[in-house]
Amino acid sequence: MEGQTRAIIQSSLNALLDSKTFLPELKDRMRTQAFTSMSAILSTPNKIHKSFLRIPLDDGSVVRIPSFRVQHNDALGPYKGGIRFHESVNEEEVVNLAFLMTLKNALHNVPFGGGKGGIILNPRHYSEKELNLICRKYVRYFSDVIGPDKDIPAPDVGSGEREMDWMMAEYKKIKHGSPYLGSFTGKSVANGGSLGRREATGKGVYFTFRYLFSDYVRDHAEELAASDNPFAATALAHSNRQLKVAVQGFGNVGSIAAWEAYSSTEIDNRVVAVSDRNVTLYNEDGLDIPALIAFANTNRGDLPSTMDQIAQAGVAATLKGRDELLTLPVDVLILAALENQIHEGNMRDIHARIIVEGANAPTTQEADEYLSDQGVIIVPDILANAGGVIVSYLEWLQGRETQFYTEEEVFRLLLAKMKSTMDIILPQFFGDPFPLRQNCFIHSVMRLTTVLYRQGKLY
Repeated sequence: MEGQTRAIIQSSLNALLDSKTFLPELKDRMRTQAFTSMSAILSTPNKIHKSFLRIPLDDGSVVRIPSFRVQHNDALGPYKGGIRFHESVNEEEVVNLAFLMTLKNALHNVPFGGGKGGIILNPRHYSEKELNLICRKYVRYFSDVIGPDKDIPAPDVGSGEREMDWMMAEYKKIKHGSPYLGSFTGKSVANGGSLGRREATGKGVYFTFRYLFSDYVRDHAEELAASDNPFAATALAHSNRQLKVAVQGFGNVGSIAAWEAYSSTEIDNRVVAVSDRNVTLYNEDGLDIPALIAFANTNRGDLPSTMDQIAQAGVAATLKGRDELLTLPVDVLILAALENQIHEGNMRDIHARIIVEGANAPTTQEADEYLSDQGVIIVPDILANAGGVIVSYLEWLQGRETQFYTEEEVFRLLLAKMKSTMDIILPQFFGDPFPLRQNCFIHSVMRLTTVLYRQGKLY
């Protein structure tokens, strides 16, 4: 995915370089030099911080766990990005995710830069006491480079409000007397977190799909029908009929997106399949999502994976292999698991004509190009899963002001921000011959280039 992202960024820069209306005061050699500088700035992070966390375990042994904090770009504000707890974490992945955070914040006009963290571990293999120490050690090792006005971490895969509470408490201890509420976001409400933060990403993921098909396409049906844009034809074909939805991943993002789809009154859709790390559950007539969420909440987040457990959950479903969800005969795929889920090996077996990326980079470059050429609408991660960082910004603001919004206010502000972005991007998407991902990247790069030029950093 990293190669694809950088190729699209370079293509976006080339398009802006050739645009006579973009920064017209930059001409000739000076213009070429500025865009060359921009390419160099975006292609490399400002800083990469690495450390081995020395952790004494409950059994008396000691391990050293690799950890990272990457700070990509802070032209728009303090670095911002989650801390991923996963065995697959590596430096290249964290750098690329920090890069995507820079673009995501620019796209949605959130005044943060791009950062990301990672710890190479499986949190299920550690006790609560050990995880607490891992979190505190992470803050100790990186305390000089994080903070409310420097770099503001948040939860990511494998971490949540518990870990952010522990980390903020350690930061407060280390930086005694300094402002601390904004040092981490995604905290529990009792500890200064925002109402709605846990649901934010999943709600935003479903909202991008819902707004596109329930509001935008219906409001612009006539002009889309007259267009020869292949994505317009796909959108119109799916705007006025019942849609079958499959959700990959049933964690914080996937379960909320599934619930939003299940309870939606704006679109006639039904969730026919969900999956997690163990299993896919399928019912052509629709799954009982509230019952599955209730089961997962009392079973360490796992879906029922045997017929006995399905009966225990009180749902009607067929068991399938974990990866079978991707190739089921559905209209919509919501990808809320990990990266590289749709790839060269399975892209020709994808039936869905609409793919919504709730996870980061779940579609490889080859699959993205192949499916886009078939007229499949891919709502990219940079657009769809920004709910978390938008509400993180709202949490950061609330911490600075020590005044807190109601949940209703948070969701209203979240959806208004995402709507404003889509109202800018969707006309470009249906008017230009570019996939939605590239339209988003062009807008992000345009904003970053303008700001960096005004700051005198493109010489």
